[in-house]
Amino acid sequence: MLTRRDLIKGGVALVSLGTVSDSLLKGAVAFAAQHPRDVVPGREKRAVVLVQLAGGNDGLRTVVPYGDPAYRSARRTIAMAADAPLAIGEGFGLHPALKGLKAISDGARLAVVRGVGYPDQDYSHFKSMAIWQAGDPALRLRDGWLGRTLEQLEGDTHDPFLGFNVGTAAPAELRTPAISVPSVSDPADYQFRVKGEPAAPGDRRTETLVRLYEQYPSAAPHAVLLETTAETAVSSSRALATAGAGYRPAVDYPETSFGTGMSLLAEVIVGDLGMRVGHITLGGFDTHANETDDHDRLMSTLDEGLSAFFRDLEAHGRLDDVLVLTWSEFGRRVAENANGGTDHGAGSVLFAFGGGVRGGLYGDPMSLTRLVDGGNLAYTTDFRRVYATVIESWMGVPHAPLMGGNWDQLGFCSP
Repeated sequence: MLTRRDLIKGGVALVSLGTVSDSLLKGAVAFAAQHPRDVVPGREKRAVVLVQLAGGNDGLRTVVPYGDPAYRSARRTIAMAADAPLAIGEGFGLHPALKGLKAISDGARLAVVRGVGYPDQDYSHFKSMAIWQAGDPALRLRDGWLGRTLEQLEGDTHDPFLGFNVGTAAPAELRTPAISVPSVSDPADYQFRVKGEPAAPGDRRTETLVRLYEQYPSAAPHAVLLETTAETAVSSSRALATAGAGYRPAVDYPETSFGTGMSLLAEVIVGDLGMRVGHITLGGFDTHANETDDHDRLMSTLDEGLSAFFRDLEAHGRLDDVLVLTWSEFGRRVAENANGGTDHGAGSVLFAFGGGVRGGLYGDPMSLTRLVDGGNLAYTTDFRRVYATVIESWMGVPHAPLMGGNWDQLGFCSP
């Protein structure tokens, strides 16, 4: 059996059966770029979990500048009472539903990055998401910022769970033609089936399928790819099933799809399946109307899932190995609209937490009076600084070749 590095040298990249929504060979065969694997030793178990808040999260309602009179003036009906936010310093407070994150903050394991954005903000959901996912406002860098990072983290032997997504299709930030990323919504469905039922261990049809791939002429086009595809699909589905059988959550996760997804990520981490990058999405943040009720509900969902994940990993002794990072494609405008909501904005906030995080406030606060583009917050922290910090300070990979240049890191990660 050839190793992954043998395949890369030959220009062939692996794809796992059932792990991508595209057809089997679409994008699976590529002449992968050669990168020096200059990774800091001793960080082999470190992982990052990316949490996408899809729709454009309102940073002013997530980390509230309750001490700024301009906040209450701009939001006469949806502003929080002055004593509602959970104070974290400098006149800022967390949304009152974020009690779990407040406890993490009190333990100095929550970093709050303010004013995050990029030059010439695009207010389209799709374009702005593409920019964040590529890590490049000009969209010149290939693939996703974490896909490029995964290429550096891959060893000689292919690990099917190096990247892992909770959902139905691999997100753009994890994409690269060199590495396939399993996307799983329900572990029970991530397996071979025979007549609609899960195939039993040693099922002759599954074994026959693998043998058929093995019999494919070795000199034929894509022979190694096809053989390894089948073997990877079988081994990864069995590994996930084994991890699930041995995993017992140390806490009760909320009965939401987001809570279930966070539990699945904990299962993969605790089960030592080799995950270095995980991803999950919580949607619904495009709050043009009725923001108070909708955003309160989303903050509760977010907090319950993230705080359960934190306590679960802590109980299993894996908290120091994991960094959780939130992101959203943009924030919201300062002023409320006529529908009790807010429209697409620019600068916002994000969270990073974990056992290796240095808690506190990072980045300069955004001015609520010196606005841009007719009422938007001007960003103060380029999002590429956040990415550079995660790639290099946390994962131990030089960030400049992956981000198209050098960026000042923010210091919220322990080396």
